Amino acid sequence: MNLNSARLTIETQDNLYRQSGYVNNPIKEDSSVIEGDFYQVKPMTIREMVTRKINKSLCFCLGITIAITFVSYYIAMNYEAKLNNLDNEIVRLNAENQDLQAELDKFKSFNNVDNKIGEYNLLQKAEKVIEVTALNASQKQVVAPVKTATSNFKWAIGY
Repeated sequence: MNLNSARLTIETQDNLYRQSGYVNNPIKEDSSVIEGDFYQVKPMTIREMVTRKINKSLCFCLGITIAITFVSYYIAMNYEAKLNNLDNEIVRLNAENQDLQAELDKFKSFNNVDNKIGEYNLLQKAEKVIEVTALNASQKQVVAPVKTATSNFKWAIGY
């Protein structure tokens, strides 16, 4: 589109405006400040309008899907954190249970020994007490045993 054709279209629009019987617009200037070939918006076709509506609806669906994904990820991370805490608690309780089980086994063994001692009456109080007079320490003499070579080697012969 050249400059003359653009000016002709403006003049035809101006003539149509004046012929319509309206009063001249005092604000409208007769000469434009900027002249030239400018991009004019073409009217949209039905196909373009349908494509635009489909794109908008798909973008909306994509946005909702992304929002749902973020919320799901947040919930999953919270559940994983809770499971990790529970796992740590279970490990701690298992270790404590092992310690308590070892203590219980020790007490059971003491109880078994106590029951056996009570069953066989190994520990009893003395029925009689014998009193012995103490010897004077000055009268006490220690006799050193005399060792001979034969007494040292009895184990080797089998005696």
